[in-house]
Amino acid sequence: MTTTARIVTRGGQAAPRSKRRVEPIYYLFLLPSLILFTLAITIPGIIGIFFSFTDSIGIGDWQFIGFINYIAAFSDPAILESYLFTFGFSIATVIVVNVIAFLLAVGLTSRIRMKTALRAIFVIPMVVSGIIIAYVFNFLFSNSLPDVGAALGIPFLSTSLLANPDLAWIAIVIVTAWQAVPGTLLIYIAGLLAIPGDVYEAADIDGASKAQQLMRITLPLVAGYVVINVILGFKNFLNAYDIIVGLTNGGPGTATRSVAMTIIAGFNGGDYAYQMANATIFFVVAILVALLQLSVTRGRNAL
Repeated sequence: MTTTARIVTRGGQAAPRSKRRVEPIYYLFLLPSLILFTLAITIPGIIGIFFSFTDSIGIGDWQFIGFINYIAAFSDPAILESYLFTFGFSIATVIVVNVIAFLLAVGLTSRIRMKTALRAIFVIPMVVSGIIIAYVFNFLFSNSLPDVGAALGIPFLSTSLLANPDLAWIAIVIVTAWQAVPGTLLIYIAGLLAIPGDVYEAADIDGASKAQQLMRITLPLVAGYVVINVILGFKNFLNAYDIIVGLTNGGPGTATRSVAMTIIAGFNGGDYAYQMANATIFFVVAILVALLQLSVTRGRNAL
């Protein structure tokens, strides 16, 4: 670490002291992670970006073709549809996850019985594999839920949501939120437990209701945790893959095909260079989204 300090000279004036040198041992600790990151991510990424300017199918000979793959990607309806679905799904899921997780966190930090046991129960979904969760819910949406809908006389539930191009995304949001809520919940619980109890005692003395305390005390004081959950959640949902594969495999048709699914399907189908261009575009879009989020939240009450 580098620090600045001041020393007093004979004239009584403060003079800055030279910054302390960073110990070489810190670089030694950093070196293994830096090497692994470079070998596993940076170099393959650079190679992939290079091949996005070629006609490579992943093996064999290739030729340099310039920006043709990028021009084609921007005019490809399948790719544009996958971006539209991915961003719409991510926004909807972020909202659902944060609302549910925050309300659960408020309940699980209040004075209720067995709240420790309930916290343990609510975090179970985060330790289960996404593909396993998807297959379980696939059975529920395809068999159990239609039977319940038919028994209750509810028409839109009598058929599988996964087979409906207009409603399949709702099922994906539900399952993704079911797995994502626990991680978000733990962050909110940490934020709520960090709020001093004296604040609420003063609010009670002033006659503030529980709703007023929630809106005027709790929410402002956990704003930093909201920022963290929104940024982390949106980033993770942009990369949605395993749950969608297990539920709909991108169907019906291509109604629920995410960007990640489009890229991987292209790799398997011989469109290596073309989908590598798509992956590069997606990487740039993700960077721009991250920069936008940081600029919006800069100066706010963030951790």
